Amino acid sequence: MIRLALLMLLMGLPANAQQPAILELARDPALGAEARASAARFLLMNLPRAYATGPNGGFGWQAGGGDAAFVEQRALESCQRRSNGAPCTIIARDLARLSPERPAPTAPAGTRLGGFAQEVLPDPRMLWWGPGAARGVLVFAHGRAPGGGDSRGQQPQSWTRHFNNAGYDVWRFDRHPGSDDATRAAGWLREHLAALRAMGYRRIAVAGQSRGGWNSLMMLDTPGLADAVIAIAPASHGQLGSPEHMRALDDWRAILATARPSQARVVFANFRNDPFDPDPDRRAALAETLRGRVGALLVIDRPEGIEGHGGGVSTPFNERFGACLLAFAEATRNAC
Repeated sequence: MIRLALLMLLMGLPANAQQPAILELARDPALGAEARASAARFLLMNLPRAYATGPNGGFGWQAGGGDAAFVEQRALESCQRRSNGAPCTIIARDLARLSPERPAPTAPAGTRLGGFAQEVLPDPRMLWWGPGAARGVLVFAHGRAPGGGDSRGQQPQSWTRHFNNAGYDVWRFDRHPGSDDATRAAGWLREHLAALRAMGYRRIAVAGQSRGGWNSLMMLDTPGLADAVIAIAPASHGQLGSPEHMRALDDWRAILATARPSQARVVFANFRNDPFDPDPDRRAALAETLRGRVGALLVIDRPEGIEGHGGGVSTPFNERFGACLLAFAEATRNAC
């Protein structure tokens, strides 16, 4: 259960309307047009990341592929190539602007809901706005790791940065693998979404990958819990050939049937060559049964060039669909 003291603490946080300094990078007049455009792309990448500038309009950046030292070195090398070999300087790292150091605001220590087996908490790799100032909150639920591995602490998929940079706080829904039953997790998630609404968040979006996406769709049985539901490759069964896989389509039909009429805006994304998808054509067709029962439905059905169960993790998915998902969730766009 949620502790009343924690709830009151979060509701009493001061509004934080100040724009985080890192987001100024894409509008910095000291950068050329090409550098600003590149910075806008950089700001949509997951951490670790680093951005460098140099003389003669040189710039370069790197996100991922290694640790902090690796990304900084690659950013400097990229910048030096554009600067004709002249030295470059890292001016942005992760969520901070440098020289002088201007760190991003972070959530107050101890900001979380839940307990040992499960919790919802702000991801520290995301910008923090706070319930009073945020445009909304996006809760991202991870999938289940093969072999019972622990998926807690995974960085939310990079497309969620479109929401975060636009003013949404991003919270993770982490579950201990030994307790992560689908029905039990759905109960926890319902409780947490209601609590986040009570904290003062104006919009609630819930999203997830694989089992996290499956749990997100389960929220449709309770109207008003979420304004947007984004299910990326939702699954709650084993891969092709496993005993559980045999009933996956029947359970998919059943979970969609539990959705009650609401104004929630719903996204279902599936990908080619997903071993957890028992019948892509049938799954997409069944997803269409939500149309008319929810506020709006967007089916991203096997987009070209993005494949596999982890298609939503990819940079192409982020760059092609991230802005659209935000616009759809906010009812300013109905198709991608």
